[in-house]
Amino acid sequence: MAWLVVVPVMPYLGAVAYLLLGQTSVGRKRMAALRHAFDSLARPEAAPGWGASANVPEALERYSPLFKVGESISGYPPVGGNQARLMDDSDAAIDQMVSDIDQATDHVHLLFYIWLNDHNGTKMADALKRAAKRGVSCREMVDDLGSRPLIRGPLWREMAAAGVQTARALSVGNPLLRMLNGRVDLRNHRKILVIDNRITYCGSQNCADPAFLPKAKYAPWVDAMMRFEGPVVRQNQHLFASDWMGNGGDDISDILRQPMSATEPGFVAQVIGTGPTFRNSAMPEMFETLIYAARRELFITTPYYVPNSALQAALCASANRGVDTTIIFPARNDDFAVGATSRSYYEDLLTAGVKIYEYQAGLLHTKSLTLDGEITIIGSANMDRRSFDLNYENNILLYDKVVTAQMCARQNQYLASSRAVTLDEVGQWSMSKRLWNNALAIVGPIL
Repeated sequence: MAWLVVVPVMPYLGAVAYLLLGQTSVGRKRMAALRHAFDSLARPEAAPGWGASANVPEALERYSPLFKVGESISGYPPVGGNQARLMDDSDAAIDQMVSDIDQATDHVHLLFYIWLNDHNGTKMADALKRAAKRGVSCREMVDDLGSRPLIRGPLWREMAAAGVQTARALSVGNPLLRMLNGRVDLRNHRKILVIDNRITYCGSQNCADPAFLPKAKYAPWVDAMMRFEGPVVRQNQHLFASDWMGNGGDDISDILRQPMSATEPGFVAQVIGTGPTFRNSAMPEMFETLIYAARRELFITTPYYVPNSALQAALCASANRGVDTTIIFPARNDDFAVGATSRSYYEDLLTAGVKIYEYQAGLLHTKSLTLDGEITIIGSANMDRRSFDLNYENNILLYDKVVTAQMCARQNQYLASSRAVTLDEVGQWSMSKRLWNNALAIVGPIL
């Protein structure tokens, strides 16, 4: 529908845009390389000692359908024996990452969509340089478009000179030639850090200061990161390795064959990797499954909301069946089109009974969902068409009351800095505002 609007309005430009951007393809050669890397790597569950370390408790049975959907997407089964801790804030997350890197003995693997040449970006780079100089194998990958200033700056060269292996995900090269062989705007949006096959991080945070200088007027950017230990680390390692090798990095498959260490009892978790080389519409299917599973309470935070009809219907159905359903958006969105599109869905959500809040203290960038005080999903995926169809994303789904309580407490902190949006308020919007929001909602999927 979006293209049917754009092409008649701008006949020539719209037709060219459709030829270049109308299909979700990263290019045949790149698609083949990424799929081969993912499929040919040794599976995490094939590592020696996996069976003794990753038992799934029988208590999972109630939520097993959720994890079956996740497994059907990227093949990673739910695994037990995990521990996690939610970082206090963005700066604390970077500080803990740096501390863990400083204690690394074998390898450090990082992947970020955006890595800036700012205070936190430099701290992370310095930690990698220190690790490389003491003999730790360090591999750093960033999205070629999202981290272009880093790649062109001195910090990138300094890391390489110190012995850090660097790589660019989805390299653009010549933009015109790139667009003739796959879309240039299909990006690697993942945030992954793996240390010594022992620690991994997952969440919404890029390697940057909360001030986020390229878009400082929306600051602070408010993110959430979790630090994990346990068998789920191997799944994030596998995902990183597939990106690394699929984008021309060296063969690191041996790391996945290292024996598993004995783990303490812990919760069940699962990595869910999505993107153009995985099943179509996988991420919205995962979100919809989670929403329909809620029986008492559903709490969501997302900065970008451009749903498909099934996701919108699932949220409305949640409130209609009596689930206490809350969603928080940023009051000011760095993408005006997405902000307006999100608001075009407010009336239907509010009419169904969904509680909508807008965060006032910066740009709430956290992508989180909790349900019934037991299930959490955290990661890089937004509830928008870009995350659904165009970006490579990574999330972790977990079943644990303690960790979910931590995430719920953080969500309620966001709530305390948010303003409720009411149905009466939306009903008083001017006709011009409604037309603007609805017009952008029509063309929003291609913006």
